Amino acid sequence: MKKILFIINRKAGTDREKRLEGAIRQYLPESQFEVNIAWLAYLGHGADLAREAVQNGVDTVVAVGGDGSINEIAQGLVGSNTAMAILPLGSGNGLARALKIPLDINKALQLIVKNKQRPIDVGYANEHLFLSNAGVGFDALIAEQFRHNTKRGLSGYAKLVLRSFSSYDPAEYDIDIDGKTIQTKAFLLTVANGNQFGYEFKLAPKASVFDGQLDLCVMPPVGVLSLVPVSVFSLLGNIDKTRYLQHFTGKDITIRSHQLEYLQVDGDAVPLSEKGMVRIRIQPKAINLIVNE
Repeated sequence: MKKILFIINRKAGTDREKRLEGAIRQYLPESQFEVNIAWLAYLGHGADLAREAVQNGVDTVVAVGGDGSINEIAQGLVGSNTAMAILPLGSGNGLARALKIPLDINKALQLIVKNKQRPIDVGYANEHLFLSNAGVGFDALIAEQFRHNTKRGLSGYAKLVLRSFSSYDPAEYDIDIDGKTIQTKAFLLTVANGNQFGYEFKLAPKASVFDGQLDLCVMPPVGVLSLVPVSVFSLLGNIDKTRYLQHFTGKDITIRSHQLEYLQVDGDAVPLSEKGMVRIRIQPKAINLIVNE
């Protein structure tokens, strides 16, 4: 009998949670699965619960929530034999979209029953784990502001972007990528593991969590009139073929700038451990993930 632990972010809402529990009973009957449910109670709780699950021999931990919750839970599963599954109940759902995991609960549960697993890579930015991307440019500033914002979702994010865009001063960066040095001024400086920011925005359309490398995306300073084409090309998945983006690949990346103040991982702001510097690396095949065939 397979042991499965669902770790739920309560922000999913009470009614949605009741429907979820009913669907779990439907697709994972007690005769075949030993199912337990836990709820996130504090920052870092997901990683603690995932580590306990590994110690208790749980076969699969299901992360129920958005990219932030999934990231937290993944931290406790790196290098273990316990698989991770995703029920995407967030707003952006970047990792789920990148992996074609259904946003429909019932269809996502059917994947868990099929149990098709593949090992995925994870990235580390100053040892903060990321599954989709990490950034130090304008996106990191917005992540820091979003952390204090009461208005969630795409509309709240878009308002912050429009409010901060004109006053943002793109920084000069010194970048080392696998021994190659790049000096550039950038509006966005993002390292992608997966191809999604969320909401179907793609800065690195060819990035893959299965390829053992990271994709460095550099967007030069852009004017306000460029916001529309940048957004359109990102949604179409071909921005890497335009003048709006420079693209590099590698495994070990160091970014330096005296203007470097913020760092985001999977859309969440995290503190800088060393002023003016971020070291980013990849750990291949770090987590077994239940995927869509």
